Amino acid sequence: MKALIFDLDGVIVFTDKFHYQAWKQMADEMGIYFDEQINNRLRGVSRMDSLEIILERYEGAPLSQQQKENLAEKKNEIYRNLLQTMTPSDVSDEVRETMKELRMRGYKLALGSSSKNAKFILEKVALSDAFDAISDGTNITKSKPDPEVFLKAAEYLNLPAGECLVVEDAYAGIDAAKAGMMLAAGIGEAENYDKTDYPIHSFGDLLKIAKPLR
Repeated sequence: MKALIFDLDGVIVFTDKFHYQAWKQMADEMGIYFDEQINNRLRGVSRMDSLEIILERYEGAPLSQQQKENLAEKKNEIYRNLLQTMTPSDVSDEVRETMKELRMRGYKLALGSSSKNAKFILEKVALSDAFDAISDGTNITKSKPDPEVFLKAAEYLNLPAGECLVVEDAYAGIDAAKAGMMLAAGIGEAENYDKTDYPIHSFGDLLKIAKPLR
């Protein structure tokens, strides 16, 4: 293992509440029932796929692809406005110190997130320079559980997939890692997932897995 690839939301930062508020506002305006249980199905899923899940309860006239794209963009505008409130304090000291120590131990670090807002979020929380590579929603065509976002991250690191450990909090992310023939550390909900190779209770537990390379 020579590198760690991190999911963003639920691992490095926590923007679930913003996603929920944005989707909820959009759904309410369309008269679609939406709650936190439905929101949980959206974790690790692309924006357009998330919209399709929400539209399962839509009872209005059929929507064109353009109308769906407009809805997804509207949700994103609401979401980005909420993200404006983020600051460096939204990343814990534990996360920052653990990532710094991983670098000291010789590991490369990458981001593997389905979000098209990943770079914007990293800028808001002062982590833009924390990664050797960033693979996000702007450079992929398939969302998790497809492994594309993680395989791209490995490619950008110039490393084979088998030398990368993915750190994820969602089942779809663990599935994506395993589909890409990568090791997977699960935190949060993914800690108890049976496909997780390394269950971790806190971010700092990564230091028990990633022993010094030098």
